[in-house]
Amino acid sequence: MSELWRLTAHEAHEQLRNKEFTSVELTQSVLDRVAEMEPKVNAYITLTAELALEQAKEADAKFASGTATPLAGIPVAVKDLIVTKGVRTTAGSKILENFIPPYSSHVYENLRRAGAVMVGKANMDEFAMGSSTEHSAYGPTRNPWNTGLVPGGSSGGSAAAVAAGEALLALGSDTGGSIRQPAALCGNVGLDPTYGRVSRFGIVAFGSSLDQVGPIGRDVEDVATMLQCIGGHDPRDSTSNPEPMPDMRHYLGRDIKGMKIGVPKEYFIAGMEPGVTARIEEALATLESLGATVDRSLSLPSTDHALAVYYIIAPSEASANLARYDGVKYGFSDRSGPTMWDNMEQTRAQGFGNEVKRRIMLGTYALSAGYYDAYYLKAQKVRTVINNEFAEAFAKYDVIVTPTSPAVAFPIGAKVDDPYAMYLNDIYTLPASVAGLPAVSVPCGFSEGLPVGLQIIGNFFDEGRILQVASAYEQASGFANQLAG
Repeated sequence: MSELWRLTAHEAHEQLRNKEFTSVELTQSVLDRVAEMEPKVNAYITLTAELALEQAKEADAKFASGTATPLAGIPVAVKDLIVTKGVRTTAGSKILENFIPPYSSHVYENLRRAGAVMVGKANMDEFAMGSSTEHSAYGPTRNPWNTGLVPGGSSGGSAAAVAAGEALLALGSDTGGSIRQPAALCGNVGLDPTYGRVSRFGIVAFGSSLDQVGPIGRDVEDVATMLQCIGGHDPRDSTSNPEPMPDMRHYLGRDIKGMKIGVPKEYFIAGMEPGVTARIEEALATLESLGATVDRSLSLPSTDHALAVYYIIAPSEASANLARYDGVKYGFSDRSGPTMWDNMEQTRAQGFGNEVKRRIMLGTYALSAGYYDAYYLKAQKVRTVINNEFAEAFAKYDVIVTPTSPAVAFPIGAKVDDPYAMYLNDIYTLPASVAGLPAVSVPCGFSEGLPVGLQIIGNFFDEGRILQVASAYEQASGFANQLAG
């Protein structure tokens, strides 16, 4: 019973249903693993051990009554920008260090209805601004495959928790790659749903036209199950898709014979690590062996502009969203100055980290009089061009396949003082985010002993198809349930 944390969520559910162990025993196994790994990994900001055991007892009652759903009793990590009633939610920041929410987010409400168990609130880059989880007010998370390396970001705590056995599943958020990139670097499956598929109600905002919550898991089936749980319409979110949620698990285990797969040449650039290139080529060969047609002639010429578009739009939206942190309404407050304006300035100077300040300044500049048309408006126009290029591609192809990251995990501290080098980590994930498209990263092997991720992008609300391809590839490749240690 001591290593129940090694199970996937669906394996654990099956054994819980067969009464091979209890939810309390499963949760205790994960908590024991957390106690062992946290000093090395730092995947969590806030642990909720007592609450987790209470929720596990409730899940056991569901199994006893025959009302348990697939996530009942499953230990889950929740990224710390997802609001949880009565449980501290910091968004990785000092300014929200002591914020106890009076309500819960839509996704957490759905998890609780399903009977999932919250192990704790996962570490993250402050306000989700970063690609390495080094920009956290609570110290960096470390990659469990090699604790001298980053886990990716900004959902690095969620990805590391799953890879280290500190949770069976996790919730992350993705604005420009913050689910997929850490999933790739930690050897997980990570899915960024279509914008609007999952409610943003109760999510601490970064870029409102880009933010999306999604699952991180050990295999495709677990990710499909969690998406099924958290997705669907929410009237409290005006951008929430009103259409009924399809059964995502229906697509699992189906073959991909005859599917057309586009491989954009712009994603194979100079600077991509040779080991990553080799694993992607092997993955494409596997997809061909499964009967899919792989076409390398696809061109998405505006791909090169996605980085610039994102780093104008996202900081602009962040500058507006973070204006609410003024030391008056809630959160950290410095009231030592002679005037309200002095207090506000000192609150923000002390409460925000350097990366957040950098993006606020970028966004404020892009939105300022005289520069709005030259930067923000032009970025929105290029965003439309990127959307149109994807639309043309999906008229011809079922899915688009690319690398998730140009490199494997890099050393902690290697890029933290070079913002541009850090931003380039998301070069392959940004285009789908800018377009609002669904994309999943699945493990496709190792380079120098570190995980490599394969990205599968789909058309709007076509999560089922990308999960179908991901599942077929996973079964053929055998890269499921990759655990560090």
